[in-house]
Amino acid sequence: MDVVDGEMKIKKEYDQGFRVEHEGDDHQGRLPESSKIKKKKQKMATRCDQQYTTPPPPDLPIKFRKRIRALGGSDIALVIQKCLFKTDVSSAHNRLSIPFNQIRQTFLTPQEIEFLNSGDNKKKCSEMEVMLIEPSLHRGTISLRKWEMKKAYGSATSMYVLVGQWNSVAWRNALREDETVQLWSFRINSKLCLALVKRKTKSNGYFIEF
Repeated sequence: MDVVDGEMKIKKEYDQGFRVEHEGDDHQGRLPESSKIKKKKQKMATRCDQQYTTPPPPDLPIKFRKRIRALGGSDIALVIQKCLFKTDVSSAHNRLSIPFNQIRQTFLTPQEIEFLNSGDNKKKCSEMEVMLIEPSLHRGTISLRKWEMKKAYGSATSMYVLVGQWNSVAWRNALREDETVQLWSFRINSKLCLALVKRKTKSNGYFIEF
């Protein structure tokens, strides 16, 4: 205890630091009102986060799993779940974009990544021909390519794109802007294949198969 000008002061330690209190203070041992309000807000924020957490992506529909198994496929993995943009269904663009920052997990081998990185945005882009199972379960092939989208300001955005026969895929499956789709990868004898699934949002935030 320190004596200053005849008044005694007691230093009391709290978890958040030191607080000086006078003897006879009615609020000894209590947290300041500001700390109480802060803790209450933190608890409310935590409850809100838990209540409104986005539900996890739905699993691959059974009919797709059966189709993949019938083809001898394995190593099924979700590549991306996205809302279709106008450019994804525009015949003038003829591509489905797969932005790097939305990819759920690595679906390419180091050798495949190196191969796609060896191209550029010109006509000599390196691309892979892969099997695609469409929402209708129609099976065809499509080209996978790495693409750099240049911006007027700032650095370019890197993404993969499905090109070549994409317009036909979009037309056959009546793909529309703002629809939610999933792209899944799988392997047949180590060869990369893809499956495209249409989803429809329910009122409670979960998805059902379209």
